[in-house]
Amino acid sequence: MSRDGMVPKGERPVRADARRNRARILEAAEAVFAEHGASAATDAVAARAGVAIGTVFRHFPTKPDLLKAVVMNLLDRLIDEADTMVREQGDGAALFEFCALVMSVGATHRTVFERLAETGVQVRVGDALERLRPSVDVLLDRARDGGVVREDLRTDELIPLLAALCQEAIAADWDERFRRRALDLLFDGLRS
Repeated sequence: MSRDGMVPKGERPVRADARRNRARILEAAEAVFAEHGASAATDAVAARAGVAIGTVFRHFPTKPDLLKAVVMNLLDRLIDEADTMVREQGDGAALFEFCALVMSVGATHRTVFERLAETGVQVRVGDALERLRPSVDVLLDRARDGGVVREDLRTDELIPLLAALCQEAIAADWDERFRRRALDLLFDGLRS
């Protein structure tokens, strides 16, 4: 099933209970991996979700499949948050708030990203970034219009800068103070 709830042509709709189980598994996996690291047992995820281990494997046949799904779920939530900021916040400061949120999500779930890197599993995030782009475009336009950031800053520059900062924060295990300092330096460079 696609993110918008539509069933692709030729596929059967997913039962409501299966959708709920999948959502509970992802929520549980996110919490278990954040608390115990991405090497935590899948049994712990099943227990936290309140489902049988077979249910976890029916949705996610391998641990890397589960880790990838957690990452995609996180990206979906970032997209939703960016969309909400576009609807509810009219000022240019929302761009900085969104950047800080991205950094926070990366730090909170760094063990998932590390585990994926260790196993060599690639998560294809291109589609998610394309869905994110329109909201980031609006946030950036508002920040430029408000004189909050440089006039020449483009979304296709901002997203890789932010991604690189997040990757380094994860790889070097930056603490909150250092992440905040790095964001402040980035923001200083982006300001007009």
